[in-house]
Amino acid sequence: MNKNILYLGIAVLIGLFAGYLLFGNSSDTTNQETPHSHDHSVETANQMWTCSMHPQIMLSEAGDCPICGMYLIPAKSDADGLAANEIRMTENAMALANIQTIIVGDTITNGRDGMILLSGTITINEENNAVQSSHFDGRLERLNVSYEGQKIHRGQQIAAVYAPKLVAAQQELITATSLKESQPALYNAVRNKLKLWKLSESQINSIETSGKIRENFQIYATVSGTVAKVMAAEGDYIKQGQPILKVSNLNSVWAEFDVYENQISQFKKGQKIKVTTTAYADATFDATISFIDPILNTQTRTVTMRATLKNKNNVLKPGMFVTGKIKGTSQASKEMLTVPSSAVLWTGKRSLVYVKTNPTKAIFEMREVTIGNRNGEHYSITAGLENGDEIVTNGTFTVDAAAQLQGKKSMMNKSGGKTKTDHK
Repeated sequence: MNKNILYLGIAVLIGLFAGYLLFGNSSDTTNQETPHSHDHSVETANQMWTCSMHPQIMLSEAGDCPICGMYLIPAKSDADGLAANEIRMTENAMALANIQTIIVGDTITNGRDGMILLSGTITINEENNAVQSSHFDGRLERLNVSYEGQKIHRGQQIAAVYAPKLVAAQQELITATSLKESQPALYNAVRNKLKLWKLSESQINSIETSGKIRENFQIYATVSGTVAKVMAAEGDYIKQGQPILKVSNLNSVWAEFDVYENQISQFKKGQKIKVTTTAYADATFDATISFIDPILNTQTRTVTMRATLKNKNNVLKPGMFVTGKIKGTSQASKEMLTVPSSAVLWTGKRSLVYVKTNPTKAIFEMREVTIGNRNGEHYSITAGLENGDEIVTNGTFTVDAAAQLQGKKSMMNKSGGKTKTDHK
C-alpha cells in the first residue's frame, strides 16, 4: 500500500514537470510574439486599398470598387521618399509629353531694359469722327460716295436729293422777290428758311435771279476725312438729320492695349509710350496714354488702355498690330525672376509652377508663386522661386495631370489626395 502511494506521488511530480516543460515555453513564446502581432495590426490599420482599373480610388478598408465593382487590392506604399508635393515620371512619359524645362535666372524689375511690353492694335480715333447728315427730307437721287475708305473734302458734292419742301420754298422765294421792296421782312424770312436747310448764298441767289425752280439739290460735305461707313443708298427716302456717311479723320489714331489686372497700378493718364509695328520695323511712334478703362473685363481679367498717336502721313492703319514699350510708374529696383508664361498655371486665385527637384531624375514639385507684371510672353515672379531653379515650360498641364492621378497636390486639388468614395 505504501509503495503504491509512493509510485502515485512520483507519477504526479513527473506529470507536473512534463507539463511545465511543454506549456511554460509556449507561454513565454506567446508573450514574446505579442509585440510582433501588435506591429502587424498597426501596419494593417495604415493600409490603403485601391482598384487596379481605377487607381484614383483610394479607400481605407478592403471592399469593392465603387465604380466597376472589382475587388480592391492593397495600394503600394510610397517608399521612394517623395514629398507630398513631388511626383515621379518615367522617361517614356517625359518623351511622349515632350516635357521641357529651363533654369531661371535673375532679371531686373519690369522685365527687359526695365520696360513693360504691351500688345495692342490701331483703332480709329472716335473723337475725330463726324457724321454727314441730310439737311432736309427727300429722296436720295444720287450718291457720289459709295464705298468705305474714300476720302472726301469739305465743300465736295456728296449727294443729290429731291426735296418736295424745297420745291415749295423756292416758289415762296420767287414770289417774295417781287415783294422785296414792299415787304422786306417777308423776303428775308424766306431766304433765312433756305439758309437753315444749308443752301448756300450762291444757290439762293441763283434761284432768285433765274426764277426757275430746281427739283434736285446738292448736299455738300461739311467735314474732311475718310469715309468709315456709308449709311444710305441711292433711292432711299431720308429724313432731315438722318446720317448718310460716317467720316473719320485719320490724322490721329488710337493704339489700344490690354493691360492685365496686376499691371494696372503701373500706368496713369498722360504717360508717354513708344509704339512699334511690324509694318515699319525701323520706325518708332510717340504716343500718350489718354484713357484707362475704369471697368475690368471679368473674362480676360484685363482693362483697355488707350494711347493717342499723330498720324499725319496716314501710315498707321486701323487694325494694325502694334507693340507698346513703356516704363511703369513703380521704380522698384529689386531683382526678380522672369519665366515664360507657358510655365505658369493660373487658377484665378493661385499661380503655380512645377520645379524639377532632382537634376538626374524626373521628379517634380508643385510650387505656388506670386506673379508680377506680364511682359509679352513672360511673367516676372516676385515670390516662390529662387535663382537656379529648373522649371517645366512645356507640358506643364501633363505634369499636373500626372500629379492628380497620383493623388498629389495639383492645380485643381490644393490639399492633395486621390479621389475618395466612402460608402457607409
